[in-house]
Amino acid sequence: MESAPAIFAGTVFALFGGALLVWTGVRLRRREPVAQGVNPVASATLTSVTGTVALALAAYCLTHL
Repeated sequence: MESAPAIFAGTVFALFGGALLVWTGVRLRRREPVAQGVNPVASATLTSVTGTVALALAAYCLTHL
Protein backbone atom coordinates (compact mmCIF):
# COMPACT_ATOMS: atom_id res chain seq x y z
CA MET A 1 0.00 0.00 0.00
CA GLU A 2 2.93 2.39 0.56
CA SER A 3 4.02 2.08 -3.07
CA ALA A 4 0.86 3.70 -4.46
CA PRO A 5 2.02 7.30 -3.79
CA ALA A 6 5.43 6.54 -5.31
CA ILE A 7 3.81 5.10 -8.43
CA PHE A 8 1.50 8.11 -8.73
CA ALA A 9 4.33 10.62 -8.23
CA GLY A 10 6.60 8.77 -10.67
CA THR A 11 3.88 8.72 -13.31
CA VAL A 12 3.17 12.43 -12.88
CA PHE A 13 6.86 13.32 -13.08
CA ALA A 14 7.31 11.14 -16.17
CA LEU A 15 4.33 12.64 -17.98
CA PHE A 16 5.31 16.20 -17.10
CA GLY A 17 8.99 15.77 -17.98
CA GLY A 18 8.30 13.96 -21.23
CA ALA A 19 5.65 16.44 -22.33
CA LEU A 20 7.88 19.40 -21.46
CA LEU A 21 10.81 18.00 -23.45
CA VAL A 22 8.62 17.19 -26.46
CA TRP A 23 6.99 20.64 -26.35
CA THR A 24 10.38 22.36 -26.11
CA GLY A 25 11.75 20.32 -28.99
CA VAL A 26 8.79 21.17 -31.21
CA ARG A 27 9.07 24.88 -30.38
CA LEU A 28 12.79 24.87 -31.15
CA ARG A 29 12.36 22.94 -34.40
CA ARG A 30 9.79 25.47 -35.60
CA ARG A 31 12.09 28.33 -34.52
CA GLU A 32 9.36 29.67 -32.23
CA PRO A 33 10.15 31.19 -28.83
CA VAL A 34 9.91 28.92 -25.83
CA ALA A 35 9.03 31.87 -23.58
CA GLN A 36 8.02 35.37 -24.63
CA GLY A 37 10.39 38.18 -23.69
CA VAL A 38 13.23 35.93 -22.52
CA ASN A 39 16.56 35.06 -24.07
CA PRO A 40 15.84 32.09 -26.40
CA VAL A 41 18.92 30.14 -25.32
CA ALA A 42 18.21 30.65 -21.63
CA SER A 43 14.56 29.62 -21.90
CA ALA A 44 15.35 26.53 -23.97
CA THR A 45 18.09 25.53 -21.55
CA LEU A 46 15.92 26.03 -18.48
CA THR A 47 12.99 24.05 -19.86
CA SER A 48 15.27 21.25 -21.03
CA VAL A 49 16.93 21.02 -17.62
CA THR A 50 13.54 21.07 -15.89
CA GLY A 51 12.20 18.29 -18.12
CA THR A 52 15.31 16.19 -17.55
CA VAL A 53 15.11 16.67 -13.77
CA ALA A 54 11.45 15.65 -13.83
CA LEU A 55 12.33 12.46 -15.73
CA ALA A 56 15.13 11.73 -13.26
CA LEU A 57 12.70 12.16 -10.36
CA ALA A 58 10.28 9.81 -12.13
CA ALA A 59 13.00 7.20 -12.46
CA TYR A 60 13.91 7.64 -8.80
CA CYS A 61 10.29 7.28 -7.65
CA LEU A 62 9.60 4.25 -9.80
CA THR A 63 12.81 2.39 -8.94
CA HIS A 64 12.43 2.82 -5.17
CA LEU A 65 9.14 0.99 -4.74
